[in-house]
Amino acid sequence: MDTAPAPFVPPAPTPRTSPPSFLEMIRIVYRNPLELWGEPSYTKPWVSVSGVGGPLVIANDPGLIRHVLVDNARNYRMSTVRQKILRPILRDGLLTAEGEVWRRSRRAMAPVFTPRHIAGFAPAMLRCAEAFVDRYDHAPAIFDIARDMTMLTYEILAETLFSGEIAGSPGGFAKQVDHLFETMGRVDPLDLLRAPDWLPRISRLRGRRTLAYFRRLVAETIAMREARLKQGDDVPEDFLTLLLRAEGPDGLTRAEIEDNLITFIGAGHETTARALGWTLYCLAEAPWEREPIEREIDGVLSREPDPAKWLDAMPMTRAAFEEAMRLYPPAPSINREPIETDTYKDLTLVKGATVLAMPWTIHRHRGLWDRPEAFMPERFHPQNRERIDRYQYLPFGAGPRVCIGAAFAMQEAVIALAVLMSRLRFDTVAETKPWPVQKLTTQPQGGLPMKVSRR
Repeated sequence: MDTAPAPFVPPAPTPRTSPPSFLEMIRIVYRNPLELWGEPSYTKPWVSVSGVGGPLVIANDPGLIRHVLVDNARNYRMSTVRQKILRPILRDGLLTAEGEVWRRSRRAMAPVFTPRHIAGFAPAMLRCAEAFVDRYDHAPAIFDIARDMTMLTYEILAETLFSGEIAGSPGGFAKQVDHLFETMGRVDPLDLLRAPDWLPRISRLRGRRTLAYFRRLVAETIAMREARLKQGDDVPEDFLTLLLRAEGPDGLTRAEIEDNLITFIGAGHETTARALGWTLYCLAEAPWEREPIEREIDGVLSREPDPAKWLDAMPMTRAAFEEAMRLYPPAPSINREPIETDTYKDLTLVKGATVLAMPWTIHRHRGLWDRPEAFMPERFHPQNRERIDRYQYLPFGAGPRVCIGAAFAMQEAVIALAVLMSRLRFDTVAETKPWPVQKLTTQPQGGLPMKVSRR
């Protein structure tokens, strides 16, 4: 008799069965775009409609996604709506730059994210995670794990890419990040209507002070490192130094350096933080999944001291993290726009249309996944991975603009989970009622209050 418990089904919006009215759609897009999508978005290979801002294609078919993001990527640019949201924050950072500006930035950063370099970050990642665990000295107690993971990943980013030399205090950083995403990172109805940029977006007006905070942080961080360079100090050859050395006629402008630092300091750690929080939440609600992972972690930590080897040595831990990113993709929407009219099979993608390859719907698509709404890490166990098409699982995107930090994030996540779960137990409480909300990343509305106790 099979006594295995039914898989845990974490909270998510129910697909709509009827289209919203125009005003309702505007409200939903502003409040939480994840609640907008209807049944066809989770069942059809693609959906082509006339949207408020023009033609809209929701792409779920892996072949179509490959066509747009890889095979014919040169015919696609960032969509107008996406750029209206992100460019005020990131300007010419790696996420928003296009053409030659993007290529220059990508080339400049590539040496930092080679496999050898990333493996070299593992000891610093481990030190940060071990120091962070010590903050739970009042356990058992209730902590907001969403906020805590933001702080942990920020400290790992600061220590690895900036050698611990980011200006300012980390104390208020998580609050500033939350406010930045709450104000500047939301879809404004005027963006949806493709209104001219000179029309003020009310939500973003509230975020100007926070954006100024990040710009000031970057300016002070650059000044600190430049002072050391001018003095002839033995500075670390980290991400910050690499970008500064890339400045020049054939490299990056000062503005592009600042924009890329904003991108990494303001958003580069946020995706991993959200995925870690969702992983701990799902495992707390599925203790039958958590227990074998704890045994795996205990076994590896007892015999393998090198954290750079943990990613390969902990397939179950990695699988839980990947499954959490499937259910709650850190970047829930990938937006493109055809430069010229294109075709795929019998689908016409007209010039200027918005093409959405949304991990949120692709990862929950009933034609691509068995029980897509359930938390089932075994999907990503080594013996099952080959069943997953490369273009049906897109936590880091795909094609030329695939996330440059994907390997960094995976190593960071497994090291963090190993340290946290080897020493602590995370359990849900009555107040743990997260609701996924899209604000650039997939965030738990109300945070993730959880009881943390020593194992």
